[in-house]
Amino acid sequence: MSLLTQGILFLAALWLARWFWLRLSAQRMLNNIRGPQSPSFWMGNMAEIWSPYGWDFHHELAEKYGGVVKFGALFGEKQLYVFDPKSLHQIMVKDQHIFEETDSMIRGTRVSFGEGILSSVGEQHRKQRKMLNPVFSVAHLRHMVPLFFGVGKRVQAVLESKVHNGPQEVDMLLWMTRCALELVGQAGLGHSFDSLVDDTIPPYILSIKKFGITMHRMALAANYILPWASQIGSPKFRRFIVNVVPWKDLHTGRDVLDTMYSTAVHIYNTKKAALEAGDAAVSQQISQGKDIISILMKDNDNASSSDRLSEEEILGQLNTLVFAATDTTSSALSRTLHILAQHPDAQEKLRREIRSSQRDGVDLSYDELVSMDYLHAVCRETLRLYPPVSFLQRVARKDTILTTSTPITTADGSMVTEIPVPAETNIMVSILASNRNPAVWGPDVFEWKPERWLSPLPKSVADAHIPGIYANLMTFNGGGRACIGFKFSQLEMKVVLCLLVERFKFSISDKVITWQMSSISVPIVDKNSSMPQLPLKVELAI
Repeated sequence: MSLLTQGILFLAALWLARWFWLRLSAQRMLNNIRGPQSPSFWMGNMAEIWSPYGWDFHHELAEKYGGVVKFGALFGEKQLYVFDPKSLHQIMVKDQHIFEETDSMIRGTRVSFGEGILSSVGEQHRKQRKMLNPVFSVAHLRHMVPLFFGVGKRVQAVLESKVHNGPQEVDMLLWMTRCALELVGQAGLGHSFDSLVDDTIPPYILSIKKFGITMHRMALAANYILPWASQIGSPKFRRFIVNVVPWKDLHTGRDVLDTMYSTAVHIYNTKKAALEAGDAAVSQQISQGKDIISILMKDNDNASSSDRLSEEEILGQLNTLVFAATDTTSSALSRTLHILAQHPDAQEKLRREIRSSQRDGVDLSYDELVSMDYLHAVCRETLRLYPPVSFLQRVARKDTILTTSTPITTADGSMVTEIPVPAETNIMVSILASNRNPAVWGPDVFEWKPERWLSPLPKSVADAHIPGIYANLMTFNGGGRACIGFKFSQLEMKVVLCLLVERFKFSISDKVITWQMSSISVPIVDKNSSMPQLPLKVELAI
């Protein structure tokens, strides 16, 4: 090794050591915040916090330490775990310009999905959101209901063919993923991914099923390596590094993203050609030009130069829409079916409501779907107790004071409602702990009780001022980065549940199902498998 190389390495090590020292020195003001003991300086509590089976650890954090908790990260760094309602409102709404998305999240989603709404910040994010808001409105979703029923009925038909001779074990996660992908394909992109007529699994589905678990296993590397690795050299050089590094998960992620990107480019080019050819060509497409991306592209052509999105930004929306709408909704639908299989009385009650709402040979309208009280309650309660995404990450961009709704006990025994937070402190916003906060929801918070939504909620729920965009829950986030497609997801859940619960009875199979706390929670049977599944016993309902 030459003297020059040694010198460069020494200076780099010196800079890194100084950076860590300054960072740790600034974080000393967090020393008085209580939290679990770190097993080591090097790893902190990261193994427990990011474990796919970390449910108990997250529960312990919330139960033992209160609404703001300190935990250890890599190399002695301190992070905060937050679910206090007032603190959440400050982070997600009041001071969202201070508590921003982390660099790892922005760069990670940019690498994964392109220049979409999840990977944009500031003015670029506001511009993209402005263009997307109209296509996710209730007015537009009303026109999507027949399309949703059309896709759902294909799943209904294929399941009926499987069980017409008697009960069968069926992987419902697979079918919910296929259904969710086809729904977002047709309603979102005007594109069909899947015929939904047999057991042939499209490659795109296999890619999506692998992606969540693979990315969660790589989470630590993504958080600490990706922010600077994504800026080294050219894209060609970075691709070379990815190819030569002997890491199976990295290669799996590469292959999944290649499949997603090539599919997005194909769909975009097809859409672009149809729009350029005129209305006759557009009318020949699956959604007749009424899908989200077609409308976005037409509106974008008519937008002012300051509001217009680039081709890369539209490709980013396409990729983001497919992944976000498929994985989260299929997880929520699968969890709902699993819960209903465990609660046969609730399943039967829901079936009665669906059947009493039906009209002979006529699909339910948007207004009829949203007026079904018990269906509404089942969806809300499942999304409260089992949100598909358990937590979000933010970073404080400058020194600030985090306020709490109730005093927290510090390490020295004092009670405080204001916590000094130094700049660059990473924060884990716990959706799970907020949705399961006994101080807000009452002592029965850990019970799955759809009935809680059929009568007025406790006064403590309204008083908490949870900043979530949906039902006093954090499930779909809140503030300027709230999930833009949450009404799309709700409509999808209700249509699919109406079709399946009316026709089929779901029961628990002999296999033990465990839900993993991945980036998006998924059910598995074999802990050594990278392929999630939800085997349930399915039979025709009487």
